[in-house]
Amino acid sequence: MIKFEYRITKHPADNFKHVGFFCNDQGECNLEQLPEDQLSVLGDILNEYGAQGWELVQLNFGSDGVIAFWKKEI
Repeated sequence: MIKFEYRITKHPADNFKHVGFFCNDQGECNLEQLPEDQLSVLGDILNEYGAQGWELVQLNFGSDGVIAFWKKEI
């Protein structure tokens, strides 16, 4: 049986100057605008945890920032 450990990390909104997304009536959300420098910030976060063996499960964007859910096989 494969076992996992999980980690939840918070990344403050100050790290992301502008993240725009649109949610339709079905609750599906799409990024409308994400400046290149913000893609780099998000990429750096993903690469940092990925290099440690963490796999991204989900990202949640909110007014206070981003919450990332990670898992790693143990």
